[in-house]
Amino acid sequence: MSVGKILVAMSGGVDSSVAAAFLVEQGHTVVGATLKTFCYSEIDGPAKTCCGLEGIADARSVAARLGIAHVVFDVERAFTDDVIDDFVAEYAAGRTPIPCVRCNSFTKFRDLVRRADALDCDGIATGHYARIVRREGVAHLARAEDDGKDQTYFLWGIPRDVLARLHLPVGDLRKPDVRAAARTLDLRTADKPESFEICFVPDNDYAGVLRRYLGNDHPALSPGAFVMEDGRAVGQHDGYARFTVGQRRGLPGGFPEAMFVLEIRPATREVVIGPRASLVASSLRASGANWLAERPEPGEEVGVRIRHGAAVVPAEVVAVDQDGFALELALPQNAVTPGQSAVLYRDEVVLGGGVIHEAGAPGQCLSPSASARRSNASRPSSERSFGTRITTRTS
Repeated sequence: MSVGKILVAMSGGVDSSVAAAFLVEQGHTVVGATLKTFCYSEIDGPAKTCCGLEGIADARSVAARLGIAHVVFDVERAFTDDVIDDFVAEYAAGRTPIPCVRCNSFTKFRDLVRRADALDCDGIATGHYARIVRREGVAHLARAEDDGKDQTYFLWGIPRDVLARLHLPVGDLRKPDVRAAARTLDLRTADKPESFEICFVPDNDYAGVLRRYLGNDHPALSPGAFVMEDGRAVGQHDGYARFTVGQRRGLPGGFPEAMFVLEIRPATREVVIGPRASLVASSLRASGANWLAERPEPGEEVGVRIRHGAAVVPAEVVAVDQDGFALELALPQNAVTPGQSAVLYRDEVVLGGGVIHEAGAPGQCLSPSASARRSNASRPSSERSFGTRITTRTS
């Protein structure tokens, strides 16, 4: 294996710490890079998150232990434009976004490549649980050895040309092995707890972030009706942005069976609820597609994952183009949620993915939306949005 100079994204967690250590052991010249994604003085409580001040300090400590250079890059403006604005816009539109997908797709990897070029680095690396496999000389993104930790669900939107330069040193390992390696190397992050929260949403207070950007009087945070599938009103809520498809908590009671959120209707501020059976979907439509390998053909059977941690299930491609796809699911799924990702696989290899816009009940077939394709295609490819962007304001 040839060695070179590699820029490693170091969040201050154990995975990226061990990734950097492995590359050093392999003889590479390694530079650690931590991305400062937002202004810590304006958001209470993020100091201990993976992207917070504690993360920067831990990354710097690990770099010193490994004897490598460490730099901090300020990407606050890009992160706000690409991730926080989209997060707010998607909730305002009644969808449930995944900020980590946006960050990887539009901010982190693009910035790492740009910085790597400026530092004359041959490649970039991260601590994600995923693998790079090469077939006939072409690099492909593949699922991690430990499917329970696989993070390809968050990586489908990265630029395809990054794969040839990308190193994923921990993708063949299980988490206990990574921690054991960190202890052997006496790294400060060896037993650091994992962070499951969104870095800019302290204490999981989504509504607080939305209020900050939208204002208290925005329709997404204003009262509306809970309605049944037949349109019958059964109660009031205090803002549809507080709900997501599949949610059970916070709904009216008094029904013979548990109720779940089935749909969010921003135009009327209605939150539609119903029994679990009504959550079942056997088809989906996604747009904002990004292809990391040769895209599948209509009629092809692929694997699809519709949420992080969910099983990969078989599906038939009904329609596909550069910007979207529609699938028939071989196994109907619960809570196929607009705003979440649908990631496609051919065996272990990631084909690409898109953002779910619609789910179809059994017997309902969906096709890619021409309007979604037109709105996305009208933007330069480097600026295409996975969702609907809005102008935000600070109240």
